[in-house]
Amino acid sequence: MRFPLLATAVTVATLSSAALTSPVWAAGPKPAPAPAAGGAPGAATVVATVNGDAIRMSDVAAAAQQIPQQMQGQIPPEKLFPLLIEQLVNGRAVQIQARKQGLDRDPTIARQMQASADQVLQSAALQRAVLPLVTEDAIKTQYDKEYAGKPGETEVHARHILVDTQAKAQDIIKQLDAGAKFEDLSKKFGDPKDPSSQQGGDLGFFKKGDMLPEFSNVAFSLKPNEYTKTPVHTRYGWHVIQVLETKVSQPPTYDQVHDDIKQQLIRADAKAFIAQARAQVKVQLFNANGTPVKPGGSPTLPAAPPAAAAPAAP
Repeated sequence: MRFPLLATAVTVATLSSAALTSPVWAAGPKPAPAPAAGGAPGAATVVATVNGDAIRMSDVAAAAQQIPQQMQGQIPPEKLFPLLIEQLVNGRAVQIQARKQGLDRDPTIARQMQASADQVLQSAALQRAVLPLVTEDAIKTQYDKEYAGKPGETEVHARHILVDTQAKAQDIIKQLDAGAKFEDLSKKFGDPKDPSSQQGGDLGFFKKGDMLPEFSNVAFSLKPNEYTKTPVHTRYGWHVIQVLETKVSQPPTYDQVHDDIKQQLIRADAKAFIAQARAQVKVQLFNANGTPVKPGGSPTLPAAPPAAAAPAAP
């Protein structure tokens, strides 16, 4: 359950360094009695009871971990601690009332509760399988494979004028040949739907793979201050392109791409784990009408009924 009034993310360690970094905490809740008054709190320490049902330090830590990470540290731990307990007590009280009303036996709510439990189980399985694989060594190895020691990539700084016909593009090239300023022509003739048109067509620096091949192939063939002598066609229309400068970008540092590589590895390892789990079960797919899906096919919905013909005009 999230605490709506808190806009901070508190890690387990910041909430209670004595309790939450102890071996007892790391091992998770245990059915042990609370320590004597004045002792160091552990995961099983009871911090409140609701109708005799215990709320423990482990529950407080779990609630703390649900607070948004980007708001970390805005509430001191000594103030956050009682607020989290208040949240948990209120939540237990509402749950008791819900069960008294029989909401847990409502079929719709029961399905939602089961779906939530299933999601928690799936997430736990993925985390247990994937996170141990995504180590700093694995991230560093992937960085070395993708970036370390590789030459920088060429980038060009270009601008363009986009129009809807070849004839318009050819006329713009004639005006450039006659000495007209590129930025003036961009503002006057550029497609108003192109956000760069009012900035003189400036696209900034880009790599070859950032643009459509038809566009990039021409742009990267030009020298600084050269512009295309024939219009370039893409699915967006007709372009007149001018290259302003080129540079070779250096590979990113390890720190710059660390988090991106980490997420990349998590996705890849999760995909592999899911594929392995899927290979160990028998799956039969059915269409929306209940008929079996043919091997290699995908489930389909029933065809939509034909639209009623409009009545003839009187």
